[in-house]
Amino acid sequence: MKKRDEKLEKQDKKTDAVCEQELHEGDDLPSARLISEELKRERNKIRYRRILKSTLYALVIVAAVAVLIATLILPVLQISGTSMEPTLSNGDIVVLVKTSKLDRGDLCGFSYSNKILIKRVIGLPGDSIVIDENGTVFVNGKELSEPYISEKGLGECDIEFPFTVPENEYFLMGDHRLTSIDSRSTVIGCVEREQIVGKLLLKVWPLSELSTID
Repeated sequence: MKKRDEKLEKQDKKTDAVCEQELHEGDDLPSARLISEELKRERNKIRYRRILKSTLYALVIVAAVAVLIATLILPVLQISGTSMEPTLSNGDIVVLVKTSKLDRGDLCGFSYSNKILIKRVIGLPGDSIVIDENGTVFVNGKELSEPYISEKGLGECDIEFPFTVPENEYFLMGDHRLTSIDSRSTVIGCVEREQIVGKLLLKVWPLSELSTID
């Protein structure tokens, strides 16, 4: 009997020790406030990830739309060379609008040897062009007013005058007449309507010269 009591007493002591250990461990359990704060942090992380993902998707869509617009509607080009001075300088960035309907005096871009060149429309289909030795341009017998050029010049010219612009083609010239290679030379000749990429709309760079293009 005495041995049995001693055994039970030992078991009680073990039980008390385990309970005391569990109570001490329970003291380390987070409070309701800490649990709530942790849940808020996790929810904020999830919300942040969703916002970040949505923002990235939006940026991708905007970039894709911008590329489509730049390719299909408003091509953006950087000017290379001096053939369009003083109107456009090397490094200028311009925006074109897609069209094949041009008027005399318009600046346009056209495809040539896997490049896009920028020139000014001088003659429309059916026009008669004459350029004298001083570089003065006559269209249909009348001298063409050209306030956009700084110096006249015959330039590189190997065609005979009077020159009649063929149907569905344009006679184009650069504003810097002494250096521009254009429709005055048989290397380029008149430009077919199908070659026209678009009409210049804006100069966007440098920003200090942001303006429409005449």
